[in-house]
Amino acid sequence: MSHTELYPEIEPYQQGMLPVDARHTLYWEQSGNPNGLPVLFLHGGPGAGSAPNHRRFFDPACYRIIIYDQRGAGRSTPLGEIRDNTTPHLIEDIETLRQYLSIEQWLVFGGSWGSTLALAYGEAHPSRCLGFILRGIFLCRKSEIDWFLYGLRHFFPEAWQEFVAPLSPHEQKDILAAYYQRLMDPDPAIHMPAARAWGRYEGRCSTLLPSPETVNYFTSDTVALGLARMEAHYFSHDIFLPHNALLNNVKKLHGMPATIVQGRYDAVCPIVSADDLTHAWPQAEYVIIEDAGHSAWEPGIRSALVQATDKFKTMLKPLK
Repeated sequence: MSHTELYPEIEPYQQGMLPVDARHTLYWEQSGNPNGLPVLFLHGGPGAGSAPNHRRFFDPACYRIIIYDQRGAGRSTPLGEIRDNTTPHLIEDIETLRQYLSIEQWLVFGGSWGSTLALAYGEAHPSRCLGFILRGIFLCRKSEIDWFLYGLRHFFPEAWQEFVAPLSPHEQKDILAAYYQRLMDPDPAIHMPAARAWGRYEGRCSTLLPSPETVNYFTSDTVALGLARMEAHYFSHDIFLPHNALLNNVKKLHGMPATIVQGRYDAVCPIVSADDLTHAWPQAEYVIIEDAGHSAWEPGIRSALVQATDKFKTMLKPLK
């Protein structure tokens, strides 16, 4: 019988800090079964970092659960660092971690920006992937970034007005540039209020029903700074990949099992992106949650993700 609730809380059996270059060091951890099916958890944002509850999507008796914080995020150091921080860097970091942990292949699990990075990694290294579980699809196209910065006001006008309130009318014509300037300022008195405002905006728009817990998480100092800086950095540079690269190259993944879980009323990453992806990847299982927004913690999305990991643990067998 398939689980529909999160698995119980667990602690890592191993964790550490992995230097990937002279500047960046990544936090990583393993939990669950050391001899189980390897699964890589890719957090969102970019820059949001991972959390203990992320371990709970996976049956710890069956999975070897690998979670890490991407460059500039969470417990990785330095926090909020944009130098040497691009999508190609993140892809190679995953390979560095895979080799460091002596893993031949793994299942890749990612939501929101984690779905972006999962696709980018899979298309660069398809032979290392056993399959994909993706949620809240974000392809980081200009239309999606413009939607996040401007379109969301059609559904969350109060949150948007609060988001742009610190900006002059002129600056509101280029929200990204205005926030980028503040977020990259070395003075915490300038960059922290901007980071919290960005985090509050995203948190308020991430759930179908209001969730103070989500907003509090997004406005906590570490999450807010990593998230806002990395999102502004990546959005300003068109994700550091060629135009429409993720959809254009998804055919490389057609032979692998995949499940895509999408909230019908996802305002942050609207369902049109998931629809575009499934048309380019018709072999993937597509699960629409009719009563959910963007957050992985909404009941329907959470249940669908746990059901997906339960299905994959029987479909895929760990390599000995």
